[in-house]
Amino acid sequence: MSAPVPKRIVFVENGIGYGGAIICLRHLVRNLDTTEFSAMVVTGRDGPSYREIADETLWRHIQDRRFDIVGWRQRISDIEAIQNHPVLRVLCNQLLARADDIANFLPFFLALLSQAWRFKADLIHANNEPLCNRAALLVAKALNIPAVCHVRGDQQGSRSMRWAYSLPDHFVSVSHWVAASMRDKLKIPAEKISVIYDGIALDQLDTHADGAIFRHQYGIQSDQFVVGLIGLLIPWKGQHLFLDAAKRLQSRIPNLKMLIVGGTPDDCKGYEADLVSRVADEGLNATVSFTGHINKMETVYNGLDVIVSASTSPEPLGTVVIEALAMGRPLIGPAHGGAAEMIEHEKTGLLFRPGDAESLAEQIYRVYSDRQLGIRLGEQARTSALQRFSIRSHVTQVETVYRRLLAPRKQR
Repeated sequence: MSAPVPKRIVFVENGIGYGGAIICLRHLVRNLDTTEFSAMVVTGRDGPSYREIADETLWRHIQDRRFDIVGWRQRISDIEAIQNHPVLRVLCNQLLARADDIANFLPFFLALLSQAWRFKADLIHANNEPLCNRAALLVAKALNIPAVCHVRGDQQGSRSMRWAYSLPDHFVSVSHWVAASMRDKLKIPAEKISVIYDGIALDQLDTHADGAIFRHQYGIQSDQFVVGLIGLLIPWKGQHLFLDAAKRLQSRIPNLKMLIVGGTPDDCKGYEADLVSRVADEGLNATVSFTGHINKMETVYNGLDVIVSASTSPEPLGTVVIEALAMGRPLIGPAHGGAAEMIEHEKTGLLFRPGDAESLAEQIYRVYSDRQLGIRLGEQARTSALQRFSIRSHVTQVETVYRRLLAPRKQR
């Protein structure tokens, strides 16, 4: 009797840049049961980090942004004559939307349809929001196969968003906060949502990595108190708030160093330039530094005295939060979204009032003035993370969703 043929799953990643979503997807794909599932990963973006996926599984790059819709929207928003004329504003937005459909959506849809058909896909797993992944979800409809959508953010309840959320057969929500938002704002039935925390390969994290290596690389002295905000340089990640906190702490903490750690998506180069200008204009050059993207994060975590997540919009479940907890590091996050769900205030980390630089600065100062507090928080965070974020638990739960969707209809 021949062994059953593994079910073929196409994973589609259309995120804004190389961040937590694609990292968690790679953890999932690496640990799938290959006797039961065969994977192909399609990414809309290219680059060295994306190309590494080809060493782990079948990978295809299909360009999803031939036309710079974000750049053009920004240019139009800067034209006062258009913004002051409602008819012109609506007309321009409609023209941009159609240009996006013709230049970006349609070519990506057709290329993905071809790849999925030749791969003989049994299921599509969209790794981002339904609206930005509508091409992948429509490919599933065209091939008459089930689609899973990984939901990692808040929903606004717009008409187009409601339509996009009608396409998947099932949703994987990264936190209970995200699931509640889907139910409340978009009326998604609870039975169509599985809450599955992102998984981290905890056994592969080098908790004893030498943080001095990171400090030496960036010229940080052993006696400096180092605070790091880790994440892509995009506005809602809160880098401006972090700079506001730096201004408040500059005179309070001797030898303070505040690092902005993370790469910048092409769409946000202007935002990065604004941050760099602020640092220069406000006399923060001696305190604030930018590291750019770093691959080996364990030395970063262990080289920092405090790790900050400062998202100004509720973040579903930041990878930085999970990794910092797993590494047993002092962590400070905003009291909303997934951070509030993951961090138990004054037990596994500290929470600050969202969007409040003074509150963030005070929590940072608490760790500086009470080093035993930081040690205690880190130890308890590590214990909590080992229980909640196992990659094996994550993969097992996702595979259960696949089996249910791939089972003959009468068995579902």
